[in-house]
Amino acid sequence: MRLFFVLGLVILTGMVHVRAQSAYIPYNRDYYHLIDRYEILNGSFSGTFHTGTKPYRRDQLADFLKNFEENLFMESRSDLFNLRYLRQDSWEFHEEEAPVAKKSLGKNFYKTPSDFFYYRDSVFDVHVNPVIYFQGGVETGRDWRFRNTRGVEVRGSIDRKVGFYTFLTSTDLVYPGWVREYAVYNGAVPGEGFWKRYGNEGYSYFSAMAYVDFQATRHIHVQMGQDRNFIGEGYRSLILSDFSNPYMFLKVNTKVWKLDFTNLWAQMNADIIYERGFPTDGRYPQKWFSLHRLGMNLGKRLNIGLFESVMANRLDWNYLNPLIFYRWVEHQLGTPDKVMMGADLKWNLARNMQVYGQFVLDEFVFDEFFRITGRGSRRNKHGVQLGYKYINVAGINNLDWQLEYNQVRPFTYQEKFEYQSFSNYRTPLTHPLGANFREAVTIIRYQPIPRLSFQGTFMYQYFGTDPSQEDNYGGDVLKNRLDNSTALFGNYIGQGDKNHVAMGSVRSSYMLKHNLFLEFSQAIRALKRPAEDGMETTGFGQVSLRLNMARFDHHF
Repeated sequence: MRLFFVLGLVILTGMVHVRAQSAYIPYNRDYYHLIDRYEILNGSFSGTFHTGTKPYRRDQLADFLKNFEENLFMESRSDLFNLRYLRQDSWEFHEEEAPVAKKSLGKNFYKTPSDFFYYRDSVFDVHVNPVIYFQGGVETGRDWRFRNTRGVEVRGSIDRKVGFYTFLTSTDLVYPGWVREYAVYNGAVPGEGFWKRYGNEGYSYFSAMAYVDFQATRHIHVQMGQDRNFIGEGYRSLILSDFSNPYMFLKVNTKVWKLDFTNLWAQMNADIIYERGFPTDGRYPQKWFSLHRLGMNLGKRLNIGLFESVMANRLDWNYLNPLIFYRWVEHQLGTPDKVMMGADLKWNLARNMQVYGQFVLDEFVFDEFFRITGRGSRRNKHGVQLGYKYINVAGINNLDWQLEYNQVRPFTYQEKFEYQSFSNYRTPLTHPLGANFREAVTIIRYQPIPRLSFQGTFMYQYFGTDPSQEDNYGGDVLKNRLDNSTALFGNYIGQGDKNHVAMGSVRSSYMLKHNLFLEFSQAIRALKRPAEDGMETTGFGQVSLRLNMARFDHHF
């Protein structure tokens, strides 16, 4: 931990560039879809920021939105509403004067549509907002399911040079059955860290995220704090996703010409101390994660990113080199640290279509990878993502479609040495299923009028699980890849107990006021377990009210 503060202070003392700073926009798939939508409709990439690494900075989004003030494709009422909504959400980077709300709350509250309270002068800028997420639902054959989240969000800047952000919430909830089964199996709540029991089936936890960020030079930006990161253009990420709980990190982003270079160093929890089935007080084992990604715009429509990451059970100064090849370092040190590498891309085919994808490589043996000497090698560990986005389908304004396919071979993300699996607090850092799966996801979004939107998400998963806790067929990333595992050859996706999941959900959402949403949804999930004749079907209907907080999806 001290290393992060030392590095942060060293960089901070070297700040030479004066530019207005801001917090990042919390990663929210609904919100970020609007940004993706307008970049695709624009036809070519903006020079403001690369979308491969998320979340985005508010000031960069403000620069990006300036391109669309008089754009011809902004013809529908819904698009004009969305543009105004995005601008108001980060108004301090669009206008000198704050937008005036139609109705304020007294003299000091909700003077702008987006802020419960704000104060702004030449030195200090602060925006304070409440956070709520109230949800109630009924699941087939089970008791009442609910979520009760209360909290506060604060962002701002000092001297227009240092941005800051903090997010604090307290939550009590009872998950739908399949989410609870996932949490019980992993011993961790998805997206959160330490938890306590709430009643017989529920969970209670406190959430906190906070960071500071600043522009060290004209082209180098630094962020340090506790949060999540996401890499890629898809609904899922096979490189680094937001599924695990927040972690302490230092991120340095360098933008020069058409290049976007990101360095990320993070401290994560390797495991949890349990007593009678739930986490207890005590110092959990730590592990260290390093990642660098180089994004390149090749022309105006194609972006390619190359990445490399390493997970180590202890901090090694050699991995602090921002430009070094991690695999070389690992070989030189003689360490068993887990190194992964690969690429991601997006290609805007036309003004309303995009193709994207990822390839991640865990281990590579040439003959076995190309099946010259053996088929189904356990050392053939990689994952693939392919995706497609179609904006304004068939010329219908604000009707968008996304199709995505993901697959990861067995034993990917596992490791043979302690505390080096690709996980954080017993939760996968990438896909919820870990490895040993195939998945297809399609999402249809429609916004017929400005404040009303509909979304349908349909998913099919095929994956293998371990028949017993002692077995290891390569899907559980927390297991040692050598313990009780299969033979070297003959390993295929879905090995072990074969599971099939088909899930569909529909949601309607109405924005009552800025960032306040009333939502109704219905989900149906069918699971075919091994050695069962039929499907185990579950229905879950819910209503929710959320303010200044992203929706939590149960799509796994």
